[in-house]
Amino acid sequence: MTDLSALLPFIIAVIVLFIVAGSVIGLVRGRRSRVRYTDTRDANDPVLAPNQPNVAGSDTGAPTAVAEPPAPTLEAEPGVEVPEAFEEPVAEAVPTETPAPVAGRLQRLRERLARSNNVLGKGLLALLSSDRIDDNVWDEVEETLLLADIGTEPSLELVDTLKDRVKVMGSRNPDEVRAMLRDELVKLVDPSLDRSLNVDRKAGKPAVVLVVGVNGVGKTTTVGKLARVLVAEDKDVILGAADTFRAAAAEQLATWGARVGVPTVKSDVDGADPASVAFEAVKAGIEQEVDVVMVDTAGRLQNKVGLMDELGKVKRVIEKQAEVDEVLLVLDATTGQNGLNQAKVFSEVVDITGIVLTKLDGTAKGGIVVAIQKQLGVPVKLVGLGEGPDDLAPFDVEGFVDAILA
Repeated sequence: MTDLSALLPFIIAVIVLFIVAGSVIGLVRGRRSRVRYTDTRDANDPVLAPNQPNVAGSDTGAPTAVAEPPAPTLEAEPGVEVPEAFEEPVAEAVPTETPAPVAGRLQRLRERLARSNNVLGKGLLALLSSDRIDDNVWDEVEETLLLADIGTEPSLELVDTLKDRVKVMGSRNPDEVRAMLRDELVKLVDPSLDRSLNVDRKAGKPAVVLVVGVNGVGKTTTVGKLARVLVAEDKDVILGAADTFRAAAAEQLATWGARVGVPTVKSDVDGADPASVAFEAVKAGIEQEVDVVMVDTAGRLQNKVGLMDELGKVKRVIEKQAEVDEVLLVLDATTGQNGLNQAKVFSEVVDITGIVLTKLDGTAKGGIVVAIQKQLGVPVKLVGLGEGPDDLAPFDVEGFVDAILA
């Protein structure tokens, strides 16, 4: 046991010596593995791994740029053409279209209206051509008129007039009945109202058209279609995208304008002040000496006082630069009597000068034309009968009545 205790210090000393020797050998090998590049690195020089320090510039180990390997070249295969370079895709410009002339539109609209709204005319003609016209027949006539959204007062007025004329005429000849009914319907629609659009420059400034209405009636689409009508009449037009609340409204309007080469003034900020956009649009129209500036506004419910006040503000701001020549209220013809309530409130805020009736096809009833004009004294100036870009035309009284009785 004494001999083992004497050898223990010697054994410990040998183990420590081996550990020190191993450490020294490892340091020497590590230094030999470092390769210094003092010259510019060639393409065939080895590239250091990302976790090894690059010492080409200094001993601090700071990383330096490493040359990228040359890009591979494409070798052409037989019969295959190799492109010289890749090009960035370029957005195609919206092609400029030529709007249809107004005369052709009127004829097309009459034909479409005749197909969609002749229930009223046929019903009245059938009733008035009966061999015996008694009170029951007149009740049916009145009911037919009311169902066509003509309104109570105009319906009663028309029935009384027809009664008198039938008594005087005496006969039930279908052609005579048709002529009589046509005369009375034309009077009811009132051809004496001025249905022209005020779109001519005056006092060195463009005409300003403000388009208003509730949500979903097609205001922005109507502005785009009306721009096509004006371009077809050789008018220079600028559009103002003052509907800053509905998503993509400005882009939609700009697309409509681009199709016929009409510029659009709009804001790139969502929820921008609509009065400011309208002001800038009119300013641009004055500077560029265009004929017409049309301003699209956000849809608003007629029972929201704050939104209606804002619409009044838009009009007042525009009038700081130019007079507002037209305020067009866009109504959906399928809403019937509800459209009357909308028209009343809007007319109190911005002084409506004309009505645009959209969707006057399918289930729409033409009598709304009479009802609106009777109650407001405001003429229907434009009608839309389809979704096509040229399905908007000036309202023609006799053409409208002839289509109903077709």
